[in-house]
Amino acid sequence: MAKEQIFVGLDVGSSMIRVVVGKQESELGSPSIIGVGEAQASGIRRGVIVDIDEAVSSITEALEKAERMTGLSIDHAVVSVGGAQISAVESHGVVAVARADGEITENDVVRVVDASQAISIPANREILHVIPKTFTVDGQKGIKDPVGMTGIRLEVDSLIIQASVPFIKNLTKCILQAGLEIDDLVLAPLACAQAVLTKKQKELGVAVIDLGGGTTGLVVFEEGELITSTILPVGSMHITNDLAIGLRSSVDTAEKVKLQYAVAEVHEVKKDAEIDLTKIDKQEEGKVSVKHIAEIVEARLEEIFDLVNKELKAVGRDGQLPAGAILTGGGAHLPGIVELAKKQLRLPVTVGLPGSVSTVIDRVDDPSFATAVGLVLWANEFLLGSSRTVNKFAKKVLENDTVNKLRKWFKSFLP
Repeated sequence: MAKEQIFVGLDVGSSMIRVVVGKQESELGSPSIIGVGEAQASGIRRGVIVDIDEAVSSITEALEKAERMTGLSIDHAVVSVGGAQISAVESHGVVAVARADGEITENDVVRVVDASQAISIPANREILHVIPKTFTVDGQKGIKDPVGMTGIRLEVDSLIIQASVPFIKNLTKCILQAGLEIDDLVLAPLACAQAVLTKKQKELGVAVIDLGGGTTGLVVFEEGELITSTILPVGSMHITNDLAIGLRSSVDTAEKVKLQYAVAEVHEVKKDAEIDLTKIDKQEEGKVSVKHIAEIVEARLEEIFDLVNKELKAVGRDGQLPAGAILTGGGAHLPGIVELAKKQLRLPVTVGLPGSVSTVIDRVDDPSFATAVGLVLWANEFLLGSSRTVNKFAKKVLENDTVNKLRKWFKSFLP
């Protein structure tokens, strides 16, 4: 690899566009963050592009800020994919081992993962990731890396993550119009997990809950495997809308109230505490109870955590993840949210901060930057052919021109 490598992560969120620039000076260690840029998101609703021109303008603004900070011209990036149109299904693939002596090679693994993605999907859906979970060799289950083992029959259980074709095309169009080449498209919660989780947490069992503006992302790991992934169509912007209705104020005023006075649990608020809306916006009038604000916020957060619990119950992990839940995203800033999440999810809960990177930029040490930092780490680990097994498989696929079409789905990781 070149002596110095630049990675760019572009997190296209519903409320904010964030760009993180990382520099890798050697093949060892993690990249250091040298620049960031962020801008208010326009033309995006619940992770979906609704106005291409406005979205391009927002992306361009964030890129320009990152370029000014770094002094670099940014022309490529790894891009996050969110939105409630994402879905995940489990699949199974089977192949015969090719070599006469029965030794399993990387090509066998590529073939069996290829076989697992040969499923019937609607015409308007596209495979975003095919994530191998575990392999089976001649009936022996639970194998993480079968290369070098001996057998006749190789099987794999995979998790296939699909996205809407129109959504992917619109997102891609926006990125290209902003002057960027796309290195990879990565599911946003997976990028979050890349930034905030340790190998031990993935082994024990952990959930990452990414509280975004228009959506809430969820990924669950256990024994190093990705158990499930989903994106819920509700986020912290819904709290703002609830406050605007409950306080009979403008959305801008409600957002300021949320940022300055919102608390996730009612019992943490003094009963007689009040705020004067005229001090926030001269066009508003009247006083409101801080307890009333907390009741509105708590009700919406309980709904979000109830939806998360339903997803955990669907895979038999509700209240059964030893490493607990990690909260990321802008919504993780709300005071009292950790205690409320502990009560609703019946799990240990902490706020996840981006790790494994060095930086002198304070803004990066924030749960709202977890996805963007995770994209940089993803690029460092999966686009340069690191020592992890999946990269060897992926490299083999990409080197073979006859199967180069597999690139769009084989950009994922093994446990």
